[in-house]
Amino acid sequence: MRHDFLDRHSRIQSPVHSLPAGLKLAACVGLMAATAAVPPGSFAVFGAIAALLVVVAVASRISPRFLVSRLLLLEPLALGVAGLALLQPGGGRIFAAVVARATICLFAALLLSSTTPFAEIVRVLRRLRLPKLLVTTLALMYRYLFLLTDEAQRMQRARAARTFRVDRARSWRAAATMVAQLFVRSTERAERIYAAMLARGWR
Repeated sequence: MRHDFLDRHSRIQSPVHSLPAGLKLAACVGLMAATAAVPPGSFAVFGAIAALLVVVAVASRISPRFLVSRLLLLEPLALGVAGLALLQPGGGRIFAAVVARATICLFAALLLSSTTPFAEIVRVLRRLRLPKLLVTTLALMYRYLFLLTDEAQRMQRARAARTFRVDRARSWRAAATMVAQLFVRSTERAERIYAAMLARGWR
């Protein structure tokens, strides 16, 4: 099982990593709020905030290739949210502003997750007295993402071991079948885990 694919960089030594988790979480939320409050046409302000995040990224000593690849992986979310602005008259400027806001917020969240172990973030959320059900759900989601990824890798290895001829159409059909099977297995495992938790007195 790959135990570090989510926060593999969260325990390296850097000035940013050494900061308290509560301070980093507050700074991330504050920066997101400030970014959301920036007027749509203030692209100079967006650029200044982005430059600040780049400085933090450099100080964190995290591989730029890793940060860029993760940001590009998340960028379709920003484009999807901003795409609705194109339906409005003169929506190009609003589209660019929404993309800038969403990208900055995603980059800030990426830096937070890459410089802070998730267990510390959960502890901060508990100290802030967030609803226990929400915090527990986040902790369980994080924990079982590893099991889900491990299950997907086992299924992919098994399919590769049984496939001797590969073409694009066959690959897409196999991927769709694997996703469906993974969904079914995940649902069954979630039901078993929930039953086991109830049997141990969890409410």
